[in-house]
Amino acid sequence: MPRVLVIEDEVGIATAVQRGLIAEGFAVDIADNGVDGLWRVSELDYDAVVLDLMLPQLSGYEVLRRMRAAKVWAPVLMLTAKDGEYDVADALDLGADDYLTKPFSFVVLMARLRAMMRRAQRERPVVLIAGDLELDPARRRCGRGGVEIVLTAREFAVLHYLMRCRDEVVSRSEIVAHVWDENFDGDPNIVDVYVGRLRRKIDAPFDRVAIETVRGMGYRLHGTGG
Repeated sequence: MPRVLVIEDEVGIATAVQRGLIAEGFAVDIADNGVDGLWRVSELDYDAVVLDLMLPQLSGYEVLRRMRAAKVWAPVLMLTAKDGEYDVADALDLGADDYLTKPFSFVVLMARLRAMMRRAQRERPVVLIAGDLELDPARRRCGRGGVEIVLTAREFAVLHYLMRCRDEVVSRSEIVAHVWDENFDGDPNIVDVYVGRLRRKIDAPFDRVAIETVRGMGYRLHGTGG
């Protein structure tokens, strides 16, 4: 039975998520503050963590930072009431695997959790690697063949998601939902703009084709780095 830790101080949200996950066959623990949550995730073995951004005693940012510093690699779904791109980028930089903005649908939360757990590896590396392309979320650095590549916050977030899903085809709507917000009502073709910018930075100068366009479906970043 998969085990999930929910670190959330809003009782209504925590109990609703717990009830829903139990109905789906999960074992669920709850922590209502950052200190208790950090202790639990450090001492016990979880298949996934649902972590609120704003917590008493210790923020979700700090819980996540200390988890990754201690090499606790349980996949983390961050919950946030904020919708700014830099809040999302900060969470991803610290090692979050995905995020949801409140209010959210339990069906979406469940789908995100299952996807995270499928991708998760028990001892995953801090630095994501695809051939000679490297992305270090903790230090917010990107490089290829030893050459540093400067990315904007949004470019970094798009590449981070593609590298997390390397060798998988991801649709524009998936990228928008993970990098922007599931409530984003702009043109999903904005993804094409950012993929184009990434190609000009991580592929063209190095004569590589790491990001593939899969016609009618989306994009795939090759695990070999192109």
